Amino acid sequence: MQKTVLVTGCSSGIGLESALDLTRQGFRVLAACRKAEDVARMQDLGLTGILLDLDDPQSVERAAAEVIALTDNRLYGLFNNAGYGVYGPLNTISRQQMEQQFSANFFGAHQLTMLLLPAMTPHGEGRIVMTSSVMGLIASPGRGAYAASKYALEAWSDALRMELRHSGIQVSLIEPGPIRTRFTDNVNQTQSDKPVEIRVSPPALPSGRRRWWKKCAMLLPAINQSCAIRSPWSPTRWRCLSACCLPARWTKLSTAELKRGMPPPCKTEID
Repeated sequence: MQKTVLVTGCSSGIGLESALDLTRQGFRVLAACRKAEDVARMQDLGLTGILLDLDDPQSVERAAAEVIALTDNRLYGLFNNAGYGVYGPLNTISRQQMEQQFSANFFGAHQLTMLLLPAMTPHGEGRIVMTSSVMGLIASPGRGAYAASKYALEAWSDALRMELRHSGIQVSLIEPGPIRTRFTDNVNQTQSDKPVEIRVSPPALPSGRRRWWKKCAMLLPAINQSCAIRSPWSPTRWRCLSACCLPARWTKLSTAELKRGMPPPCKTEID
């Protein structure tokens, strides 16, 4: 039986590439997007488009009901990949903006997962993959709201992993670093729509930290230029603690985790 996976945030970037790769691996992919035009585009790519706005609880309910109907209440995988960023110093971010940040990155993922779990748990197998961020490990100035939502997602994912331990459903979390996608096109800047610039006076930092900041300043642009999203061990997937400390956090792309649950598709060789 062909296994079905729902991938959210499929308009571009990690979500789209993962959806296409999973299709090549033999999965049936339901590709969720926030905009109707992107849903239509998914059909042209051979995917089943689903309209989903994680910031709208009613949209989440409708999407979950559609997924359950399309899968006959049997869903193998859920890739909670959709995300949204509110960038700016914390003293420029309103409560409404902070609530919207958590609504899209955390509450929506929680609601969707809880609605779809009944289509997964009775079958004794499956995988839930969460897209966090290196910001879920280390916050930085100007990214406080986004980092806070990812910190919450990390704790939630860890708890869910333990709660589903005996269900046959595995929970994994990936922490990508900077990747060239359209994510920053949708960022909500809090200061005149200008990129946030963080300036730290060198004397304010110990010499070791100054060297670290300088290396980061040189490294990040190089990563953006050279790393491809499909590279499973790309340096953009940082892990700040050892694997033994983070058993549920993987540096591989979610597709590698999802396809472990099924044998590879047959290949035909023609001489």
